[in-house]
Amino acid sequence: MTELRPIRKAYALVVPILVISCVFAQTAADRIGPIAGALLNEDFAKALELLQPALKEFPGNDTLWTMQGVAYSKRGQKKEALASFRSALKIAPDSIPALQGAVQIEYEAGDAAAIPLLQHLLRLRSNDSTSHGMLAVLEYQQGKCEAAVAHFAKAASLFDSQLQALHAYATCLVRLRRLDQAAEVFQRAVALNPGDRRERQLLASIQLMAHHPEGAVATLEPPLGTSPDVDTLELAAAAYEDAHDTAKAVDLLRQAILLDPQRVNLYLDFAAISAAHQSFEVGINAMNEGIDLQPKAAPLYFARGVLYVQLAEYDKAQADFETAYELDPNQSLSAAAQGLAAVQQNDLDHALANVQEKLARKPNDPILLYVQADILGQKGAEPGTPEFQVALRAAGKAVALRPTLEPARSVLAKLYLQAGKYPDAAAQCRKALDLDPKDQAALYHLIQALRKSGKKTEIPELLKRLALLRQEAAKEEREQYRYKLVEGEAPPK
Repeated sequence: MTELRPIRKAYALVVPILVISCVFAQTAADRIGPIAGALLNEDFAKALELLQPALKEFPGNDTLWTMQGVAYSKRGQKKEALASFRSALKIAPDSIPALQGAVQIEYEAGDAAAIPLLQHLLRLRSNDSTSHGMLAVLEYQQGKCEAAVAHFAKAASLFDSQLQALHAYATCLVRLRRLDQAAEVFQRAVALNPGDRRERQLLASIQLMAHHPEGAVATLEPPLGTSPDVDTLELAAAAYEDAHDTAKAVDLLRQAILLDPQRVNLYLDFAAISAAHQSFEVGINAMNEGIDLQPKAAPLYFARGVLYVQLAEYDKAQADFETAYELDPNQSLSAAAQGLAAVQQNDLDHALANVQEKLARKPNDPILLYVQADILGQKGAEPGTPEFQVALRAAGKAVALRPTLEPARSVLAKLYLQAGKYPDAAAQCRKALDLDPKDQAALYHLIQALRKSGKKTEIPELLKRLALLRQEAAKEEREQYRYKLVEGEAPPK
């Protein structure tokens, strides 16, 4: 990362000077003088030529090894330089020039091996901001934000002009949910480049997460006053809504939809505002427009279904939920199966083979059994086929082995539903919901089972419950999106 080069160069510039200032035995000093002169004159080939006989004569002299490390480093021979610095540290573990030289090379390579060396340096010089800065970046790259933020704070002055480092610092604070501090750091990033819309969008996202909508509005005012893009309009709409200026929020969302009528999130934002202010018909009309443009967008059907529930139009709501689940089968795919499928690059055949291989060794593992059943269901196993029977037996066995395994009950309920065993499906759904009241798939399958059984009395209340869960999930998704927007920043190198 070009912004961090001042940190990278800081140690390399001081090493030769520190080396020259050391005091040596008279015999070693006779050797060291000409070598130091060659280093100062940047004649690194000459320095290395002089160092070879000197090191043969004085192999226990850490300064000679350090000088060799400097010469190799200046010639770009990083491997040889690091070996020389390491040799110096074996002789003199507290040698600051050798520590700095080794750190410089490991840090530039992004190697975590620099971390213990930096920690050693800080034990010797606790207020060294350069070491704190390097350690902050490396800890961030290792995902250790708790450690990183402490060092970022101690190296704050170093990073005031380094955009990516400020991003890293703020990102760590966001991950630690220290949002007010993150916003303060990101304000410094915006100050470096006040005309950059992306920087303002990131700051506004953090301010919204920190529940400071007025601050987000102020952050976004400059781009809103020129030619705002869709991202700016969407964020500003959220900020104005949180600040209780709904009319302005709606106006901005309409502008955004005109600019990008294909963006599903804009319609979902509109639906959320409509639901919050009981303007259900207005929201439904907006969802209709979105569905006309994107008839296969499951979230739009979910959102419209929620609005229909509020109007007590339960048949329409149920039809929308059913369409949404058909369009997005992953709604019923368990988290474990999704994770496994992702590992297999969404190849369910490989995922299934993986599970079956493990089941051959552990045939009574309830987790493996339920994942097998779930994947078979996702592969489209039809009732009456051998694959469907395997799935049904696996889910049933998983539930028998571990009655509290809620995802297995949800999968078993889905299979019973497909097999036309509606009372059994409903029973499993109820048990799954006892274990996890927020299981939307189990709730949806319970509605289906009751409808197909002709027992419709409960359905309106269950649809209301499902609508509420969908609203909560949508709100959480929007919040997570903002976190990802900030955390998606590339780490400094």
